[in-house]
Amino acid sequence: MASVAPEPSPSQFNEKEDDDCPIEQVRMTMLTTDDPSQPCLTIRTWFLGAVSCVLLSFVNQFFNYRTNQISVNSIFVQILALPVGRWMARVLPPTIIRIPLLDWSFSLNPGPFNMKEHVLSIIIANSGTGGIYAVHIITILKAFYHRGINVMAAILLTQTTQLLGFGWAGLFRKYLVDSPYMWWPGTLVVASLFRALNEEERRVKGGVTRLQFFLICMICSFSYYIVPNYFFPAISSISILCLIWKDSIPIHQIGSGMRGLGVGAIGFDWATASMIGSPIAAPTYVFCNVLAGYVILVYILLPLCYWSNLYDARRFTFLSSQLFERSGKPYDLSRVLDNKTFTLNVEEYENYSDIRISTSFAINYGIGFATLTATLCHVLLFDGQYMLKLWRQATSKANEKFLDVHGRMMKANYAAVPQWWFHLLLLLVTALSIYTVEGFGRALQLPYWGLLLAMAMAFFFTLPIGIIAATTNTMPGINILTEIVIGYIMPGNPLASVVFKTYGCTSMGQAINFLSDFKLGHYMKIPPRSMFIAQLAGSVIANASYFGTAWWLLSDVPHICETNLLPKGSPWTCPSDTVFFSSSVIWGVVGPRRMFGPDSIYSGLNYFFLLGLFAPATVYLFHRLFLEKKWIRLINFPVIFAAAGYIPLVKTVNFNCWFIVGFVFNYWVLKHHKQWWGRYAYVLSAALDAGTSFMAVIAFFTLGNYNINSVNWWGGVTDDYCQLAKCPTEPGAYIPKGCPELQ
Repeated sequence: MASVAPEPSPSQFNEKEDDDCPIEQVRMTMLTTDDPSQPCLTIRTWFLGAVSCVLLSFVNQFFNYRTNQISVNSIFVQILALPVGRWMARVLPPTIIRIPLLDWSFSLNPGPFNMKEHVLSIIIANSGTGGIYAVHIITILKAFYHRGINVMAAILLTQTTQLLGFGWAGLFRKYLVDSPYMWWPGTLVVASLFRALNEEERRVKGGVTRLQFFLICMICSFSYYIVPNYFFPAISSISILCLIWKDSIPIHQIGSGMRGLGVGAIGFDWATASMIGSPIAAPTYVFCNVLAGYVILVYILLPLCYWSNLYDARRFTFLSSQLFERSGKPYDLSRVLDNKTFTLNVEEYENYSDIRISTSFAINYGIGFATLTATLCHVLLFDGQYMLKLWRQATSKANEKFLDVHGRMMKANYAAVPQWWFHLLLLLVTALSIYTVEGFGRALQLPYWGLLLAMAMAFFFTLPIGIIAATTNTMPGINILTEIVIGYIMPGNPLASVVFKTYGCTSMGQAINFLSDFKLGHYMKIPPRSMFIAQLAGSVIANASYFGTAWWLLSDVPHICETNLLPKGSPWTCPSDTVFFSSSVIWGVVGPRRMFGPDSIYSGLNYFFLLGLFAPATVYLFHRLFLEKKWIRLINFPVIFAAAGYIPLVKTVNFNCWFIVGFVFNYWVLKHHKQWWGRYAYVLSAALDAGTSFMAVIAFFTLGNYNINSVNWWGGVTDDYCQLAKCPTEPGAYIPKGCPELQ
């Protein structure tokens, strides 16, 4: 999200040798001391990093297939790794291990566990967070299209899409890492936690340390989650209106937290509240923007569109990301997809039916269009002048001798990563990527020139979006742009569409994540070569773990992702993969020209591009007219649109719980117990994530039940008992199973 950045003053650099950073937040947060003699890539670093990376990637991929998704970040590992590292420093012998033939040696215990080991282990572990885009391709092929994929092609696709961006990240280090003006606000939060954990902490009188608080809350979260996960899953989403009026379709559409507007819907489950991110960690202004987007979409726009029957809305499920025929019947994709060529059969498509989507899903695409243009417009208007100044100073030749204190220390104490390391990696991964798309009988449909075009787009956007991320903590994506480009170039090819999008989006995102981690290492005084090795190794480990977990679940869970074949209440509904599959059909099989072109029923959604341009411009105009009103500047339409765009992937009950928890902690607790909030709030969030994740995984293995709903009673399902919310309300529409006939 865009933030008000301090104005830098380059003149600060040329007066004293001991100048600090020109960015105030960095001066307030980071130490300007270093001990180059501390060991970094020790056996403890590799053990903690690798184990944590595998654990995080397994848990995140495991939950990605479930209805209530949990995205576990590295914070709880960051907290837990410290006592484990110190324990290893106490018990491991100081034995020297020598590697034959290589003349290498290392100690099992080189001394006390230090902050640099801690940082590097988390850099490795952090590769296991965030998910892997390429796994969606494997999932939709096996679970939705019911087609096989060569296991080696799948492995290469997973690895190359994640590693490609590393190759050209090195070309932008000078501008995005070395420059003190590129300060990466998000890294300061992580760096602050490292300092809080590693520097001596005294217990508050009558209180506990952060680590003790983390362990207590994690145990409580772990113990509680057996209730919504196994004994009483229904409390994950309770829709009060549906329990009172059991036979009314409109009431179910209004009251359902899973398929409707969620009026009166609530859940007593951290997984429900944290599906769109931790509500405790959201800044107040972000909370307000998300709330505004949610209210405008869910309580104004969606009801207006549905009950005015826009896009024949009343023929379809109220809130759905599935695909339909004109009549409202689920779309039979096999009728229009040629099995031999895996491409669109145009003649059959024109004879059968164009694709229809629920109005909520259509509005979701419109909001996606608006988010793309709003992000560019907002950043240009509010941060453009500032970013131009940063760019000039970052590329200035004089900037070399005006490094801040962190840059001078890094340059004096550590050898830089040779540029040929990046070039070699880029050549190697590019060659493997070309082999991936051209080999295996060209099963991925994307020709080599399509791959090179995706790489060119990613390379072109890495620097400008990197500057945005490094200065405003905002990283706009290019996924819709890549879908439009490949959709017009190669319509009718679903795999080509998603593979092109993945190579384009992922390689750019990985390059920026790599540079962000490099900046963290820059602040924490980690040797650059150690950072490079740790990041590369962590990425390879995470890729393998994500792929292995997905391949196992896709092979072992019966009917995974097939909601019409799963047992009632099964959690293996794959909500994000359903959206990814629908996108592959819309942009790949059908193509943007047929779906959103002038002759399409959804052509009006293109006006959202203009809405995205004008909305931030209006805010900027009022900001300039009323400079004394500081709150106007905090209206952030990219955040408003992005929050609204989570629907229908994220359900209304998730938003309801997110708002309640966020209000309690980020308003009431912050206002009345500010000191407690500053000390424990983020730790509490990490502990709730950790306890919930551990219990869900342990329940999966120990209870021996893929559906984890073995308690047979009315509260033993994940359904909110609003089954009628899926029913159409237009007479003559297709009637799904369980819905009453309409007169």
